[in-house]
Amino acid sequence: MKFYFAPMEGLTGYIYRNAHRALFDGMDKYFSPFIIANQIDGFKTRDLRDILPENNQGLVLVPQVLTNNAKDFIYTSKKINSMGYNEINLNLGCPSGTVVSKNRGSGFLAKKEELDAFLEEIFSQAMTKISVKTRIGKDHPEEFYDLINIFNKYPVEELIIHPRIQKDFYKNKPNLQIFKDALGLSKNTVCYNGDIFTSKDYVKFHEDFPSVDTLMLGRGLLMNPALVHEIKNGTKLEKNLLKEFHNKIYNDYKDILSGERNVLFKMKELWFYMINVFTDNEKHAKKIKKSQRLSDYDEAVSRLFEEQPVET
Repeated sequence: MKFYFAPMEGLTGYIYRNAHRALFDGMDKYFSPFIIANQIDGFKTRDLRDILPENNQGLVLVPQVLTNNAKDFIYTSKKINSMGYNEINLNLGCPSGTVVSKNRGSGFLAKKEELDAFLEEIFSQAMTKISVKTRIGKDHPEEFYDLINIFNKYPVEELIIHPRIQKDFYKNKPNLQIFKDALGLSKNTVCYNGDIFTSKDYVKFHEDFPSVDTLMLGRGLLMNPALVHEIKNGTKLEKNLLKEFHNKIYNDYKDILSGERNVLFKMKELWFYMINVFTDNEKHAKKIKKSQRLSDYDEAVSRLFEEQPVET
């Protein structure tokens, strides 16, 4: 089984990826949070820094691009290719309202004719492999049957399917019937993404879909960064290793970010997920969330690690 780390905006940048790669093995690919393709301004400094090869040594990174404009995609893909990358991922999955309102991400799925024309143009001029991360539709699951016919026209490196519609966001259950149909209908290699939070979830999915050999995990890995190691080796997350992981991310953010508020914002985002591996975590979660200074944060996190065991 191959395992990919899903892109999570604001969370899985190079600081996080490097810490994860250093302490937890098992990931075959990491995907960058999306870059908005733009011919006029080029890369934002933040986006460029995130995918610089020197900031991603020792791991396989696939930059992800968000756009519904073929010329923007081609321009951006050439710049990414010039940095040494041989695969780019197209984001057709983001459910965010601000993204969807511009017919990007999963909003683009509702514009089937435009999507088809877009894919025809980018694949006709592709200088690198293009994978696609998609949902199964915008408003209705049945939209997927038209979408798969579009995807089948093109040499997609890998079709990464999150079997929810845009309106689901991350609620409801993944539509595994649609995903099962996708396996039979897709002419391109399929990767599954969605709701693998524990090793038990993985075992159940593998029993139901034994032919699937690639999984993309996102929120499950943010909750338990050792999840893939646990799946492969049967070993549980160790609290000391999680603490070392936290400290590396925390110290690296303090090195590159200016001001306590920016560091606190980043760390609180991570704790929204990581707190779930601790038993009896509600009191500690509140203290971390209410921290206004790094000294308060340090005390809250220290007490959490001292007082609570991890349970995955």
